[in-house]
Amino acid sequence: MLSRAFVTKHQISRRNFNDHEENSCRSMSIHEYEEFIIGFKQDVPLVFLDENNDPNRNHGKAIARPCEPRLTLKEVLRASAGVMGESHLGMTEKVVLLKGKICALKRFRKVVVKKNEVGRRIEKFARVSRDCKQLVPITAYLYSKRIKFVVCDYYPMGSLADLLAGARDLGQTALEWKQRLKIILCTARGIAFIHSQNPPKDQKNHKDAQLNVHGNVKASNVMINIDFTACLSDYGFLQLAERTEFFDTSQKSPPPLGDQYAYSESLSQKNDVYNFGIILLDILGRQGMKKEEMENGEFEFFVHEKEQKQVLNVLNIALRCIDSDIEARPTMEQIVIYLGDVLRVRNYSN
Repeated sequence: MLSRAFVTKHQISRRNFNDHEENSCRSMSIHEYEEFIIGFKQDVPLVFLDENNDPNRNHGKAIARPCEPRLTLKEVLRASAGVMGESHLGMTEKVVLLKGKICALKRFRKVVVKKNEVGRRIEKFARVSRDCKQLVPITAYLYSKRIKFVVCDYYPMGSLADLLAGARDLGQTALEWKQRLKIILCTARGIAFIHSQNPPKDQKNHKDAQLNVHGNVKASNVMINIDFTACLSDYGFLQLAERTEFFDTSQKSPPPLGDQYAYSESLSQKNDVYNFGIILLDILGRQGMKKEEMENGEFEFFVHEKEQKQVLNVLNIALRCIDSDIEARPTMEQIVIYLGDVLRVRNYSN
């Protein structure tokens, strides 16, 4: 679809490039690709995703069209970029285009889906994301022979992991309880919306994209708006790219309550719930904080007397989410209802 022949200034062996591409210890910045991609026979346009790509609005066919204004790989390569973080899936960079537009570019290390299927899956994930304000929208993507990435909205406040870890490193409290609760609610609604999608027809062979599972729920994928609402990023990306051995620099703080509570990497709704529980524990307690300290009200943030019952109720929800009995974990729909009850606790006490 988008793969084109590249014209390079000098001959570079295929093996030499692949040595960089498959290196699981370090990924190249987008700018380093200029060593391999100097020019094009024809520049490669990105595929832009918006409501015009909705199959329900185009007689069952998605329309892939270049970005308006026309955004190409050359323009992305020439843009000012800064690495925001790396994970097991790839590298995330802040890209400032020539016209001043800022976006987040997520480049995959190793795509495991066939070329023709990648576009179909991304378009499906983008459609679901557009319909939920608690999900980070996917605006464009590119699949070429040597580089594969998606373009998403940029959030200047960074991720929940950034806010929590940055404040803890300075011995400060970044978020008050109202802000934390708002982030919790937004994240829960985003996951619940994903879980409400229809399951794939072929669940045994995994030929179809699982639209009803996120698969990579963690604090570094919870992006924060300036009003402290939150949007969940990386929806569906685990179904496009393979995990590689790499220290996740985007997840700055170690798991809360000890190493026994680490994020699950399995692709299922129950594991999304488990990972949401880990996020709740991270929001409620500083790293290494014990369960008993939380139950005694020893939080890293100030809690008014009227709010303490709310916090303890959220702690109980978190502990249910990480129950070792998978079937005992609540659904995200139930969790959203529980959190609604938590909000009413404060309202009744006023």
